[in-house]
Amino acid sequence: MQIGYYPGCTLKSKAKNLEIAAIKAMETLGVELVELDRWNCCGAVYSLADDDLVHLLAPVRDLIRARDQGHTKVLALCSMCYNTLARANQVMRDDEEKRDALNRFMEEESDYAGEVEVVHMLNFLRDEIGWDKVKEAVKKPLNMKVAPYYGCTLTRPKSVSIDPAIDPPVFKDLITALGGEVVEYGDSEVCCGSYQIIADAQSAGKTTAVILNSAEKKGAEALALSCPLCEYNLGRKQNLAIEANPALKPLPTYYFTQLMAVAFGLPDDINHFELNMPGTVELLKEKGLLAS
Repeated sequence: MQIGYYPGCTLKSKAKNLEIAAIKAMETLGVELVELDRWNCCGAVYSLADDDLVHLLAPVRDLIRARDQGHTKVLALCSMCYNTLARANQVMRDDEEKRDALNRFMEEESDYAGEVEVVHMLNFLRDEIGWDKVKEAVKKPLNMKVAPYYGCTLTRPKSVSIDPAIDPPVFKDLITALGGEVVEYGDSEVCCGSYQIIADAQSAGKTTAVILNSAEKKGAEALALSCPLCEYNLGRKQNLAIEANPALKPLPTYYFTQLMAVAFGLPDDINHFELNMPGTVELLKEKGLLAS
């Protein structure tokens, strides 16, 4: 099976540990991620201004290229990219006036009317692969307590949500299929602080401290997520949270694709754990999940 794949910018550099693990894990499940030709940055953040059509040009161009490449679906790994692409696609499907304006502006591109379906890897696994097939691929059950973290953009707004906003199950179902124990906690959809980390790092640390504390109190040994910005705030900048709440203990963070690759018994080096926060490798070794 093949599916069009939009990587986004960060997955080619600081978040290649999200991408490479995903590609290899999907290969194990019999799915080839076909990277789009000539993709560009989607803009990362969907504009909140209703008349801001300029910021729709980038994601719509990506969708046009997916359609022109022959794809009826395009898959995203980064939750922010998914959200931006899906919401832009919705505008092109549902708003005739904006669709016409954007198509006329992009005179060098073929007209687009939302023909491509945008999916996130999590709901693709659920809807197209199925948890039974994921379970069959597991060679090293995770055997650890994992707290899923959705953040803002996987369940908001409702029109592009991959799951119900209240008690979403898809992340929990994946962790269970991989042989992990799901830790349920009350802050799985609380914003990580997003780009506030740039403007006010200390405030961002206080925000992430609340999330990490919530997960730790419920017994989490690790956090699973799908957004590079969330991983940066909750993982690589976790020291700011510990400064804000010294009672916190370091909580390893992983991309869900890395956990898939580990559970599938794939080579350790594809996970690029050197890009994760300190302590991620040590936990996996403690659980007997790494070869070295």
